[in-house]
Amino acid sequence: MKVGILGSGTVGRTLAEGFVRVGDDPMIGTRDVEALMARTEPERPGAVPFATWHEEHPEVAVGSFADAGRHGEILVNSTAGAASVDALRAAGAEEMDGTVVIDTSNPLDFSSGFPPSLFVCNTDSLAETIQREFPGIRVVKAWNTVTAALMTNPKVVADGDHSLPICGHDALAKASVTELLERFGWTDVIDLGDLTAARAMEAYLPIWLRFMQATETPLFNTKVVR
Repeated sequence: MKVGILGSGTVGRTLAEGFVRVGDDPMIGTRDVEALMARTEPERPGAVPFATWHEEHPEVAVGSFADAGRHGEILVNSTAGAASVDALRAAGAEEMDGTVVIDTSNPLDFSSGFPPSLFVCNTDSLAETIQREFPGIRVVKAWNTVTAALMTNPKVVADGDHSLPICGHDALAKASVTELLERFGWTDVIDLGDLTAARAMEAYLPIWLRFMQATETPLFNTKVVR
């Protein structure tokens, strides 16, 4: 399967590695390929510049947002929340009738420092904003509640014995995303209903960040016991 991944940061890179591992054909899309490849500073402490990462993963294609949009049978939005609508527009989402878009982004606002607030919440969500902006695509919210390292490798924590929520308006799109998640080893994917459930999924991030601070690791998740 050809997958267009919007975003070249940690999430985009980790997802690309995961899709390659299960035999898919990912392409990472970015705003400016030349600038990305020329950048010598890592995006965060402990990371490596994208060009260094790509030398180690030459099987992952890299192109513009538009290139990734044309490449993907499905799209994954792994851009920062504030950039998501613009990135999807650049990828051609206005013309993508029926395309499944997995939205991993969160509406985090760091303008006042850490911890961040949410720039949309309570009565709306970033996922719903994306769906309204591009009514032809089929948005499924997923992966936004876990760190990148768990997205395509849930067995890193508790041998995979934990839960992952998803939501979206389209039942068939959610079913296809659930199958994709199961290929990566997720065994407890919980469908929370239509896309309004993204309000709760995105609002989970403030406490997720507090858990990360308290445990001093992002390698954790929750399990719904029933």
